[in-house]
Amino acid sequence: MTGVASDDWPERQRILASSGMLVIGRKSQEIIQDLEDIQPLIEAARSSGVKILDHRTVNELLSMSTRTTIEPLVSDFPKTEQASLPSPDSHSPIGRTVAPSKSLDLAPPPRPHGLEHYSLADFPMEATDVDSEIEIHFDITGNSVTEGKMSDMRACFTDRLQTIRSMMVSSNTLPRRPVPASEAWRNRQRHSSRDYEVTMVGLATEMRWAKSKNLMFVVEDETAQIRCILKPPSDASEVHPALDGLMDDDVVGVSGYFLVGEGDPIFFVQDIHLPPLGFHSKNTSGEDRAVSAAFLSDTHVGSMTFLGPQWDKMIEWFNNDPLARTIKYFVLSGDGVDGVGIYPGQDRHLSIKDLFNQYSELARLLERLPDWVDVIILPGNHDAVRPAEPQPALDPEVQQDYSDATFVGNPCDFSLHGVRILSYHGKSIDDFVATLRSVSYSRPERAMQAMLERRHLAPSWGGKTPLSPEPEDNLVISNVPDIFVTGHVHGHFVGNYKGTTMVHSSTWQNQTDFQRMLGFQPKPCILTVVNLHTYATASVPFA
Repeated sequence: MTGVASDDWPERQRILASSGMLVIGRKSQEIIQDLEDIQPLIEAARSSGVKILDHRTVNELLSMSTRTTIEPLVSDFPKTEQASLPSPDSHSPIGRTVAPSKSLDLAPPPRPHGLEHYSLADFPMEATDVDSEIEIHFDITGNSVTEGKMSDMRACFTDRLQTIRSMMVSSNTLPRRPVPASEAWRNRQRHSSRDYEVTMVGLATEMRWAKSKNLMFVVEDETAQIRCILKPPSDASEVHPALDGLMDDDVVGVSGYFLVGEGDPIFFVQDIHLPPLGFHSKNTSGEDRAVSAAFLSDTHVGSMTFLGPQWDKMIEWFNNDPLARTIKYFVLSGDGVDGVGIYPGQDRHLSIKDLFNQYSELARLLERLPDWVDVIILPGNHDAVRPAEPQPALDPEVQQDYSDATFVGNPCDFSLHGVRILSYHGKSIDDFVATLRSVSYSRPERAMQAMLERRHLAPSWGGKTPLSPEPEDNLVISNVPDIFVTGHVHGHFVGNYKGTTMVHSSTWQNQTDFQRMLGFQPKPCILTVVNLHTYATASVPFA
């Protein structure tokens, strides 16, 4: 359209809008108002594919529309509609790059479930090139001596306290040498100000949150119990005990002074100390033994929700994929079968109702793995062993169906070619989720971090995790592992925490009715592979 008066802005705006163009800014409006004819502007905008008209774009379009001639392109191809480009001597930003000026490095497409990419170069050796080398450091099998007496319980907690307190003292992480609780109480009048603080180490019990949002708890050692109050520091992180909480029977150090008044004295904690956990320097298997270990848990064979077709897919992968040829060890961290009588009404959810037939089927499934793979099997809370932890290995009567597998207890501290691995089924994650504010079933690695920080796998007596009171507390993490593995929750995680590679092994069971009721979505059928020399990890999905 031509001949519209320059002062008739609403009409010009309507014409531009009907052409699919939007004017931005007063400056561009003024330029358009001053035009005798807006049709050349509209045509230039259409030919360039421009929809937004700011003042700079308007000026560029007008410079294009005033050109009287354009050198034609010589081509044998039929003429098609093509966006016009400004001349080379124009500094116009309008136009399109026909081809990149240099080659681009394309990012690989995302992997299923958002899993990280991996490189085969980080998995340098085939499993057939080395012999097996498994060294067991701790396994309760055949070594349980408890009679379940009160004296056994007392011995267990005393051993835990002494072992972890020794770690804290020898690491020089405490501000001063700790004194017995009875001595601190006896000298409470002296230690009643910041100028005369005292440090104690004991078991934390009776944790609760006060209305003031302070943390109240009791510290107990061999000599006495002291009531404590901990105020959250202003710069505290979410995992600070003052905000996150404490597990019952955690071993902690407390530094502070007594508030002595009309009521019973209470210990005001200025600082709380967890056991030492510095950055761990990993052992490696060496270049000549650079094979890999694969980790899985909670296959729940015998359940109607066991994912059989995905297992077939994994076996095919083991026999054809180059990464699979680097896997020397296959660690199954508990709940290999669904069990019988584990919870009320379980029978309705079983495809194999006989316990021994479940283990026979698991043996058949594991038998399909290639000959170069050595299987290591731990029990879990669904297996046919005592529920109290630490748990012994599966009964020899069950083991006889397995032609080539290493059976160990739960937890088990062992080494593969010098790489120290702590494998724990993970039942105590239920207690960590119930107690610590930062831990959830969707983030099981938070529970694993808390275990490492506390140097204990299952500190709480009387919680969701049955414990066996051995005279020596075998659930203390005396040696920081190179690889720390759990299962139980049916999630998946692989990552590093203070130098330790953490693996939360995936399940091979689909969502159960109970999980559906809770709104929990498992992450099944993900095999986690860790190279024992490079510590490269690969998560391989089969669902």
